[in-house]
Amino acid sequence: MKPELTDRRTGGDVLVDVMKRHGIGTAFGVISIHNLPLVEAVDRDLEFVEMRHEAAAVNAADAYARTTGRIGVALTSTGTGAGNAAGSMVEALTAGSRVLHITGQIESEFLAPDRPSPSRGVIHEFPKQPQLLGAVSKHSSTICDTKDVVVEIERAIGHITTAPYGPASIEWPSDLQYLATPENQRPFDVLEPRTAKLDSAALDRAADLLNASVRPMFWLGGGAAGTGELVRELAHRIGAGILTSNSGRGIVSENDPLVIGNFATTPQGRALLADCDLLVAVGTHFRSNETASYHLPLPTRMIQIDIEPSTIGRVYPAEVGIVGDARSVLTALSETVAESDGWAGAVTEVRDSVRAELNDYIGGYSEICTAIRTQLPAESPIVRDVTIPSSQWGNRLLPIVERATNVFPLGGGIGQGLAMGIGAAHGRPEVPTLVMVGDGGLAVHLGELASLAGSHAHAIVIVFNDGGYGVLRNMQEKNGFRRAGVDLHTPRFDLLAASMDIPHRLIQKAEAFADALAEAIARNGPSIIEVDVASIEPTPGPFVPPVHIPQDAGR
Repeated sequence: MKPELTDRRTGGDVLVDVMKRHGIGTAFGVISIHNLPLVEAVDRDLEFVEMRHEAAAVNAADAYARTTGRIGVALTSTGTGAGNAAGSMVEALTAGSRVLHITGQIESEFLAPDRPSPSRGVIHEFPKQPQLLGAVSKHSSTICDTKDVVVEIERAIGHITTAPYGPASIEWPSDLQYLATPENQRPFDVLEPRTAKLDSAALDRAADLLNASVRPMFWLGGGAAGTGELVRELAHRIGAGILTSNSGRGIVSENDPLVIGNFATTPQGRALLADCDLLVAVGTHFRSNETASYHLPLPTRMIQIDIEPSTIGRVYPAEVGIVGDARSVLTALSETVAESDGWAGAVTEVRDSVRAELNDYIGGYSEICTAIRTQLPAESPIVRDVTIPSSQWGNRLLPIVERATNVFPLGGGIGQGLAMGIGAAHGRPEVPTLVMVGDGGLAVHLGELASLAGSHAHAIVIVFNDGGYGVLRNMQEKNGFRRAGVDLHTPRFDLLAASMDIPHRLIQKAEAFADALAEAIARNGPSIIEVDVASIEPTPGPFVPPVHIPQDAGR
């Protein structure tokens, strides 16, 4: 008797076994004729979250990885499907996210052995798909033998979980998905992470500089993740201030009095850096948007710690560069650095000053910001798309107390927030997830509202509606350019929410936001809170992105 299709063991069962071995219970994706066996097995034995677009599937897997510390899995189709996913893979690559992207491929018999070669015209064929995946991934490969599926997936996971972290892509021909079985896999070797030996002489020089410093500062980037307690203890021991990149927020709780945070380019931050006699940079790339396009003056005396050798001194010169895992380096330094008074008082004064000034500047948004942090559990992910409230105060003033809750498009691409929110909500289902989006960004993936509704995830989507791209409007106005392309036709979000059976509240006064948020937190499912930006009082000050425009532009 021929077995039922659902009883057959396929490559999907191989994938499920690997996912279980690594503690991964969820995959995000778009079902296709080129990944049917994979989706069927994951949906049967684990959790498959249906997304409407491949880019959103990768964004969701990315946020799932960031909020859980596990690997996020995205399943997409071949050709156009893989191409759709590429932009979000760029985000995962930029952020160093642990994402496993498995995409389909046409049947193996039609794959030319020396790809790329002239196309045969097989439907869905994309001969240069390996090059595409290689460009947007830390590691990429093709499954060519049904016996090597586990080997290829485990090899990809080894690359994903070896610092510096990053996403991996595997293309898997559809016929080999059906033919692979768990019982017929070759043994695999675990990729052991390489540990760089620390330079003892560099450690000694760094310790000497720290012990001699009287006005020290830390600057934490995403590469400092996992060092929070070490940095906090060391900073309090020597009275050092802590600046961060956006990605470094929450490594040390922003409730700590020595954490200034993502305020380096403010006048107060610049003054503090001018007085600083030693900067310890940990795992940061000194990105252009956080250094005033590299015009922010930094102390000439700097210790730079990074696992990637090419980062040392690449943007700003470092007197001492230490290549290695940040936790290992800081552990070694903490053993030899003595207690000192430092300048904790001056640091805390700057911390309070920059927050008070921004709090006043954002007008009615201040009440919204306070309500979010007061009501939202500390463990709740705060997901922010590229929009004025995120860039102006969400990325700086809204306190982050745990790094894994700080989810945003590090690469700066608009429209990824909703899908990231879905992934984060599935990563931490025990708490509500907050998603901050603009009307323009939300429109990029409106279809993912259906994904959110269908998944029943406890995600609260706050739509800041200003009828278009407010950031770019401000940029055009400030630089004397003609207003163009920024005033968008905006949907009725109340009707859109009703069509998805998602509760909706319109907020036209800042003081009404707290009650709406409380309702949404109490509701175990998705909600939409729409903020009419034009009605918010006091009117927030304008936000112009820190993008360099040549002075002679347009002349």
